[in-house]
Amino acid sequence: MKNLRNRVQLIGNLGNKPVLSETNNGIKYIKLSLATNSIYINKNGEKIKETQWHPIVAWGKQAEFADKYIIKGQEVCIEGKLNYRIYEDSDGNKKNVFEIIANEILLLKK
Repeated sequence: MKNLRNRVQLIGNLGNKPVLSETNNGIKYIKLSLATNSIYINKNGEKIKETQWHPIVAWGKQAEFADKYIIKGQEVCIEGKLNYRIYEDSDGNKKNVFEIIANEILLLKK
C-alpha cells in the first residue's frame, strides 16, 4: 500500500509544445500543461464540458522523451506525484506552486 501514497494518474491532452530546459547543474527538465475534460449534465439538462489544466514537470530521461516524442494536442497518460513548494519571486513575494512530477509518460494517440 505504501506505493499508493501521493500518486496521481491523469489522461489528457497537451496544451503546448514541450520545451526542454536545463538547470545550472546540467539536469534536463520539461514543463507541460495537461488538459483534462469532465462532462456533466446541469439542472437544465444541458451537457457541460469543463476543462482543467494541470502543470506537469518531468526530469531527466522522461523530459528527454517528452521533448522528442510529444506534440501539442497529443493525448497522454501521466503518472506521478503531487508536489507543493514555496519560492520567493524577484520582488520578494512568496509564491505557492502545485505541480505534478511525472514518473511515467505514456503516449496514447497522435
